[in-house]
Amino acid sequence: MGPPGTGKTLLAKATAGEASVPFLSVSGSDFVEMFVGVGPSRVRDLFAQAKTMAPCIIFIDEIDAIGRSRGKGGGMGGNDERENTLNQLLVEMDGFVETGNIVVMAGTNRPDVLDSALLRPGRFDRQIQVDPPDIKGRVEILKVYLPKVKYQEDLELDEVAQRLAALTPGFTGAELANVVNEAALIAARYEKESIDFDDFSGAIDRIIGGLEKKSKVLSLEEKTLVAHHEAGHAVTGWFLKHAAPLLKVSIVPRGSAALGYAQYLPKEQKLHTKEQMIDTMCMMLGGRIAEKIFFDKVSTGAQDDLQKVTRLAYSIVTLYGMNDAIGNRSYPSNNQDGSIQHSRPYSEQTAELVDEEVRAIANAAYERTRVLLTEKKDLMAAIAKLLLEKEVIHKTDVEAILGKRPFDPGMLGNGHNPTSSSERASALDVQPAMIVQDPAPPGATL
Repeated sequence: MGPPGTGKTLLAKATAGEASVPFLSVSGSDFVEMFVGVGPSRVRDLFAQAKTMAPCIIFIDEIDAIGRSRGKGGGMGGNDERENTLNQLLVEMDGFVETGNIVVMAGTNRPDVLDSALLRPGRFDRQIQVDPPDIKGRVEILKVYLPKVKYQEDLELDEVAQRLAALTPGFTGAELANVVNEAALIAARYEKESIDFDDFSGAIDRIIGGLEKKSKVLSLEEKTLVAHHEAGHAVTGWFLKHAAPLLKVSIVPRGSAALGYAQYLPKEQKLHTKEQMIDTMCMMLGGRIAEKIFFDKVSTGAQDDLQKVTRLAYSIVTLYGMNDAIGNRSYPSNNQDGSIQHSRPYSEQTAELVDEEVRAIANAAYERTRVLLTEKKDLMAAIAKLLLEKEVIHKTDVEAILGKRPFDPGMLGNGHNPTSSSERASALDVQPAMIVQDPAPPGATL
């Protein structure tokens, strides 16, 4: 189990190639039918076939199609049929009749919805978590895909893989394969004989921010606003200890909405302190405050930033128990089945106190960021000016203006990398530059 694109089905294919026994591959949706009895019948037929071929391996891909927890939803017809199919699968895997030398494997990216009976010892009792690769894993994956394309002859495979791995924090195996293919497409589009690093960089931008919009011509006023907004994010993160290190800043319009983005390199950690979350809030507020400082007005570009600040502030108060006024309490925002919880699990008086504390945290983060950016106004203006000239700047360009980052001795190739999609979403999420956009791939701030 693991996020999409991490290679779960590829692991099953590798197992099929190495097992030297019959390998039966099916999808969870193959068993789903509205007609009564068809799903359980197909499960029985599958295991009957497997018994004649034993020893063998059965692989069920996307098992969440039939393995969802029973008793939820209360639907009629198809829902009952799915539960009957699951019941038959449970009986076949560890029921009254022994199945013999049959190994059953399954894959899913939604382990949270699976029925507990399916995961108990004797059935799927061994769960393997397949996470996005770290920097060493990305190097190895890129070494598989890079030889399939033609890149500049003066570039060594190890060098290309190392540089690309450092620029793609949090990318899954499927996204890394897409980077290589996209770079080949860009090179072919310009009739090049081979791929160079500009093509690889363009491919990474394409995956993070979407397709470059050449038709979306910004006025000089809008472009200047976007440049200062992104400069505010960059400078704030540069001088805050717990903010993620900066990789790249761009004001090239991409996708359906994003007018710019900043790419960061999140640290590899599963636990976050209150100080780290406050620094993240300050970094998110940097764009709005930069607009206020330079133009004495604000745009709609900070809407997504403010949503994330609000969510993070409420998490500090109601979820993680990090507020003195509320104390050691944790009030989950959603029900366990993922549905929205309409009634609060606390009183109206507590709700008013929560709102006051959240407002105080957000205002304190805003004031702290305003003081920092007012002090660094000249540096922020220099970053914005460089962005307007070059449109895309990297860590080295920022370093030339701001100096070495005081809290970060090294960045590229240090193995820091978000270990899960939930971690990236919790604090180091995407931040659109002018207009709201759907969340983008890992390590990016739009």
